[in-house]
Amino acid sequence: MNLRFSCRRLNGALTRAWTGLPFSATTTHASPISMLLAGALIILAGAGANAQNMKASSQANASPAGDATSGKRIYSSHGCYECHGREGQGSTLSGPRVGPDPIPFPAFVRYLRQPAGQMPPYTTKVVSDAELANIYAFLKSLPKPVPAQSIRLLNGEEKTSR
Repeated sequence: MNLRFSCRRLNGALTRAWTGLPFSATTTHASPISMLLAGALIILAGAGANAQNMKASSQANASPAGDATSGKRIYSSHGCYECHGREGQGSTLSGPRVGPDPIPFPAFVRYLRQPAGQMPPYTTKVVSDAELANIYAFLKSLPKPVPAQSIRLLNGEEKTSR
């Protein structure tokens, strides 16, 4: 019976702490141990919620399986290359770089559906979600460019003779 009473008091303290309500005069005689337990439970509940949010966000950012070959065809047929380049490299004069390491898939879809700037919107009537998954797979499949430091000619290590 005493344990049940303590759990009820602890639950009440947790509820008041979680909702930001002040502790009433009836809880001023609560033992320091129950207050420490209440604080520890609040911290553990927050850590558990944070872990669930991280898991949910990583699942939300997971890209669907798509076909890179079809994605390349769709990327070309819809004219994406005209601004973003054939390899998604982008340009300072036209569109930004979109490959080989694209933004997370949900952000990719959101931007294509409701873009900012000069890019036209690609609604589901124009490009389906499956086609977007294929384009995304194509952009992810692109090889990363070699670092400029590894290109000998750019570093002056090899000069051409005339």
